[in-house]
Parts: sequence; structure tokens; C-alpha cells
Amino acid sequence: MANGLPDPPCGLLTADAARSLVDSVDAFLFDCDGVIWKGDKLIEGVGETMELLRKMGKKIVFVTNNSRKSRRQYSKKFRSLGLEVTEIYVVGEDGILEELKLAGFECFGGSEDGKKNIILEADFYFEHDKSVGAVVVGLDQHFNYYKIQYARTCISENPGCLFIATNRDPTGHMTSAQEWPGAGTMVAAVSCSVQKEPIVVGKPSSFLMDFLLKSFNLETSRMCMVGDRLDTDILFGQNTGCKTLLVLSGCTTLPELQDASNSIHPDAYTNSVYDLVGLLQK
Repeated sequence: MANGLPDPPCGLLTADAARSLVDSVDAFLFDCDGVIWKGDKLIEGVGETMELLRKMGKKIVFVTNNSRKSRRQYSKKFRSLGLEVTEIYVVGEDGILEELKLAGFECFGGSEDGKKNIILEADFYFEHDKSVGAVVVGLDQHFNYYKIQYARTCISENPGCLFIATNRDPTGHMTSAQEWPGAGTMVAAVSCSVQKEPIVVGKPSSFLMDFLLKSFNLETSRMCMVGDRLDTDILFGQNTGCKTLLVLSGCTTLPELQDASNSIHPDAYTNSVYDLVGLLQK
């Protein structure tokens, strides 16, 4: 029992459990925000942990839902969806635009549309590009009413237009000081306006695991997903057959894990990835 609360079904990681976990897997999948860093600050002991795991012959894979930076796997998954379209409208930042352009897609929107405003006047008609075949929504610091309307109009009025979300994270550690609204906030606004659910390509969707399996040729049972969020990282690991380790250095707190209403339980939990170093050297 911790903090007067009952122990969760999963256990606090011990030295024996840590050795057993490491021996049972060939690859560790690490979420980034709240696990490796918070904002621009590296979490203490991450470097030593990565070095130790590599020395033990483990593959290290960083798996993030943060679409502010370029991620090639997202564009590859778009291709697998049959996304052969003329134009893509992006509600997000430069990372998505760069990746889609590298993959050969024509796209627009992003940060530039954050500078645009709408003045609602009588009989105002919102013009949009009728060749847009997909709208991709991710984390966007420049989210505004113009972007919602452009996305809504494309999805609602362009025949067959796909609605794709990088992830549905409600919050994230955009700075080391506190949590901020995540991509799920933007996705929810667009989803509400079109009354339609998106195709989600980030965690906990299995799209990402399909990419990892092809890239690393490993069995999911020989992987361990390490993350700080129950509803994305840990659920992703469980949905795809990985072992799971929750770290309390990011979004999820021990009381939240122990709460009776929580139905997502990792195989084990610990304070931070650095705990592995101490436990494995005992």
C-alpha cells in the first residue's frame, strides 16, 4: 500500500522483476515526452539507462505521438491507407508538412494558416480547395477558427476526403514546467464540427506497430513498451502484445494508476527509466 491507497494489480518494479523483464525482451519501445524528456529538458539518468540497455544488446526504439517533429512512419502509413490524393490540408506544425512533402504529397496549411482570420459577415461563403483528398490533424500551437473551418469544409464537402489524426493525446509535456493541451484537443474540435471520428495513426492505434514489425523484424512478445500515459502508451503495448512498463515521470501519477476507476494496468511501474540502472546493478 502506497500513500494510503491500495496497491494496483501491477507491481512496483523490483530488482528481480527488472532482470526478468530485460531478459525476456529484445527491444524497448520508449515514449519520449515524460519518459525521455520534459519539454527541452532530458530526464535525469536517461543517458545512462540507454547506454546500459544497449550494452546488454537491446534494441532501443523511440515511439512518439508528437507530430511537431518529422516522423517518416506516419507518411508511410498514409500510403498504406490508399492516400493517393492531389492535396492534403494540414492542421499541425512543420513536422507534418515536411514529412508529407518528403513522401511526395502536395500539402498546405500548417503554421501559415495560423496567421489567417475569419470575419463572419452576412452571406459570407468560405472558399476551399475542392481537390483536397485528406485532412491531417496533429499538435498545433497556431490552432484557430480558420483552420477548423477549412478542415471541416474539406471533410464535409469534398467527396471521399479522409480525416486522419496523428494521435488523440489530451495533454503533453510541451515544457518542463507543466502540461499543455495535446493533439487530441485539436482533433476533438475538428471531429465535433464534422460529427465524424478520425483514422488515428499514433498510439494506441496498431498502425504504428505494423511499421515497427516491418522495420525491426521482432515479435511483439519480445518487446517492452515504456511510457508515462496509460491510455496511449500502455494501451498501445497491451493492444499489440508487448510487455508494458509505466514510468511516473510524466503524465500519470500513482493515485491515478491506483484509482479504482482505472482499467488499464501495466505489467509493472516505476518512478523513471533511470530506476532500471539501479535495479539491474543490484
